[in-house]
Amino acid sequence: MTGQTGWTRGPLLGFDTETTGIDVTHDRIVTAALVRRDAAGTHVRTWLIDPGVPIPAAASAIHGISTEHAREHGVPPAGALDEIAATIAQAMRDGVPVVAYNASFDLCLLEAELERHGLATVSERLGGALVPVIDPLVLDRAEDRYRRGKRKLVDLCGVYQVVDTGQLHTADVDVVATLDVLDRIVDRFPHLGELPLSELHDYQVTAHRAWAEAFNAWRAEKGLTGEGAGTVWPVPSPRAPAALPPAAPQHHPAPVGRPVQDTLIA
Repeated sequence: MTGQTGWTRGPLLGFDTETTGIDVTHDRIVTAALVRRDAAGTHVRTWLIDPGVPIPAAASAIHGISTEHAREHGVPPAGALDEIAATIAQAMRDGVPVVAYNASFDLCLLEAELERHGLATVSERLGGALVPVIDPLVLDRAEDRYRRGKRKLVDLCGVYQVVDTGQLHTADVDVVATLDVLDRIVDRFPHLGELPLSELHDYQVTAHRAWAEAFNAWRAEKGLTGEGAGTVWPVPSPRAPAALPPAAPQHHPAPVGRPVQDTLIA
């Protein structure tokens, strides 16, 4: 990021998950990564979690984690989820923005998982809204709204000339790519870097609502059925998560919540 000012100097806390599916109410987190980037370097923390339910083959094909692997090597969810939520909540208290690609998905899923396991949600820990959040997907849609083509993370890596290592859909790799894409977005649209974090957050709230309303109107014109895009960003009012299934005896070689990886990249 050239000519860094304001929040662009960091620190930033990147967040990503890989999951059992795309339903934020019912699906579970399988891997998670938190990547803190500041003047000292890039500090990576990852978790491999046994979600307590089978991981569908379609999900395993994306992130490479099978049910058997998660059961053998993963940690129980509660400890890991509590660590993740505590880190995110503390960052937000400190005014450190949480950066996530399609942030609504990861944050809504995390909140549902915390409720499911009887843990305080991030919003409960904060006593209010999840702020500040930065979502490169929302910013890209707002700043380059007429560009044709898909807007998955891999697509934005191409648009903003971020090197794709071929390992996307690994949580920590996705976070680093997300932070790099954010750098390039701000390089291309420097006024974003000049906004105070509170204004940048509010800008994204408004931008996402405008996009979602336009997208839902397009769906209606096409006669498409099914649930449209939610208009509230990043986290709508909480919904009750699905109840836990009966637990089967499981072997967990690692202590509760122990990170799979905790490294500093200079």
